[in-house]
Amino acid sequence: MHDARSVEIVRDSGARIAALVRGGSRPGIVWLNGLKSVMTGTKAQAVDAWAAERGRACVRFDYFGHGASSGDFRDGTVTRWLDDSLTVIERLCHGPQILVGSSMGAWLAVLSALARPERVAGLLLIAPAVDFTEVLLWNTFSPDVRGQIQRDGEWLRPSQYDPQPYPITCSLIEDGRKHLVLGASIELSCPVRILQGMADPDVPWQHAMKLVDRLGPDTELTLVKAGDHRLSRASDIALLLRTLGAMS
Repeated sequence: MHDARSVEIVRDSGARIAALVRGGSRPGIVWLNGLKSVMTGTKAQAVDAWAAERGRACVRFDYFGHGASSGDFRDGTVTRWLDDSLTVIERLCHGPQILVGSSMGAWLAVLSALARPERVAGLLLIAPAVDFTEVLLWNTFSPDVRGQIQRDGEWLRPSQYDPQPYPITCSLIEDGRKHLVLGASIELSCPVRILQGMADPDVPWQHAMKLVDRLGPDTELTLVKAGDHRLSRASDIALLLRTLGAMS
């Protein structure tokens, strides 16, 4: 199995997007990370290995302020990360792609498909944190936390996945409101497959049901009763790869 090729896209602003690109047959696979996750994570590597074994094209990348890409995470917004995603699809991919998005990456996958429907052959969404800035963050914050964000511009949110808290900025919350999709039908014609853990403390399974209700008829949801947010157990990854294979 050959290693994926390291590529760097330099934006007009000077920001650099780091990516790992594997050539191969179509439809290609594009992996979209979750918030604070990187392209070398367990699920991302499993998807890339699956693609390599089948001679399929696969692209992974880190958003602005994440992993090997440049930038300060504090300056990141949904708009900026969506622009990163669309830039990768346009510059590094050929033909329609299957977008595989985890958590926040699932929201970015949906937004990318709405923006470039001709470039998307299907969506595979894992614990989809669609509209998370509003529904899963702002709407759940206490008045004290909301006040701190409005007063100081950010709040440091503790993370069970990292020993260090990370900033939730006022700009992230406000920018997220430009991209909310759960308030109306999501007009996508491509197939959508969703994997959701029922023991997920970050994205409740009921949230995935709301997304299903907004999507078109070619939508399937698989609930994993003991699954957590990461869905990174061997059985979870096997389900992910089976689902990807069925879409291909």
